Amino acid sequence: MPLAGGGHVCAREAGVGMGIAELTRNAVHVLPVGALESKLALGRPLRVKLGIDVTAADVTLGNGIPLQRMAAFQREGHVGVLIVGDYTTRIGDPSGRSAARPILSDAEIEQNAQRFVDQASTIIDPDRTEVRFNGEWLAGLDFAEILRLTRTATVAQILERDDFAKRYRERAPISVSELLYPLMQAYDSVAVAADVELGGTDQLYNLLTGREVMAAYGLDPQVALTVEYLVSWDGAGMSASRGNYIGLKEAPEEQFGKAMRIPDTLLEQWYRLVAQEPMPEGDALDAKLALARWIVTRSHGEKAARAAEEHFTRVVREGRAPDAVPEHALPAGDPVHLPAVLAEAFGISTSEARRLITQGGVKVADVPVAGLDVARATLAGAVLQAGKRRFVRLVG
Repeated sequence: MPLAGGGHVCAREAGVGMGIAELTRNAVHVLPVGALESKLALGRPLRVKLGIDVTAADVTLGNGIPLQRMAAFQREGHVGVLIVGDYTTRIGDPSGRSAARPILSDAEIEQNAQRFVDQASTIIDPDRTEVRFNGEWLAGLDFAEILRLTRTATVAQILERDDFAKRYRERAPISVSELLYPLMQAYDSVAVAADVELGGTDQLYNLLTGREVMAAYGLDPQVALTVEYLVSWDGAGMSASRGNYIGLKEAPEEQFGKAMRIPDTLLEQWYRLVAQEPMPEGDALDAKLALARWIVTRSHGEKAARAAEEHFTRVVREGRAPDAVPEHALPAGDPVHLPAVLAEAFGISTSEARRLITQGGVKVADVPVAGLDVARATLAGAVLQAGKRRFVRLVG
């Protein structure tokens, strides 16, 4: 399902305008050695594939690292082929997992797929992108064709994967559908005749399996190009499932605030992978502020970045309420049980609300609250603050 004529652009001098170094920026693996140069020498637009299982609604900055490689190829006139794994999402990619992934409903998969395509366009060129859903071909495979696909690999080869090997040693369950996953993803490469496939380093096995399956189907095998994983502020790889992420289409204030949580020790990696430029010399705080501005500007523009920085300065650094504060109606009764108000206003549990109060993290009219039950007259019309960044004006 092309977004717009992606298959008809001409490669600019077979990729030499930008050079291999830019096409492979931040790459960990480009395999086999010399294969990308051979592909570029063909003098035609290459088909550069990136497959995504839509297990989450948000595209993260971490997802954006391979998308940036796709964009680099597109700038040289090559075709980006974005595979939305609507079918393989129903199985769940076992890469890096110690247990099977939960299976989403059809409605969740469809909604996530739509959001992914929209958000990915923040980085890639939609006019040079083919968007394909792998249900197009996988749903139509009959049993004879599935058996043909399974003959391209052995059980021993599949169980050599680190994640499967670990689960097998620990006698943890491994479903047959999970064993089939690498072959189904590899068949995507057959279906779209991929020249290059992009992915994170944990996808290397799947990408190399794609080469073997393409060869078994009589196609010239793809180049496997993996990129480094972006490490989040908690020291783990950025992931929507972990909640340690910045979304490409998150609100500007959220993007800016989260970017300011990056430890100084990770700034160099974030500049290299996200902004794709060297970290500036000088004060780490200035570098962090500049990176936060860059992230918001790419997604929302310079005006939004300025507003997000002003919001951060006012609310987080100076501890003041934002200019615009949403209203929240007080429940009936006097006194008012404050944990219930906090839970309803900010979507937290009443136990977390109590903890915030006892730790001095809740203020009414900029005054810390010590009790759980507060006089209605004290709350009516006042700004309620929970932590550094959550505010509502209480009415009623």
